[in-house]
Amino acid sequence: MAVPKKKTSKSKTRSRRASAWKLNAPARSICPRCSSAKVPHTVCSSCGWYRDRYVVDVKS
Repeated sequence: MAVPKKKTSKSKTRSRRASAWKLNAPARSICPRCSSAKVPHTVCSSCGWYRDRYVVDVKS
C-alpha cells in the first residue's frame, strides 16, 4: 500500500479545501404573477402566490 513520504502541511491541506468554504449566492427565479425575484419553490414574498394558487396574505 502506498504511504506518503512527507507530511502534508496545514497550508497545503487548507488551500485544497478552500473551495468548499465558499458561499454561493442563492438561486433566483422570477415570479410569473408580479415579476419580482424570489427563491425557487417558495411562496412569493411580494404577492403571496405559489404555483397557481393564493397562499399567503401579504400586507402592503
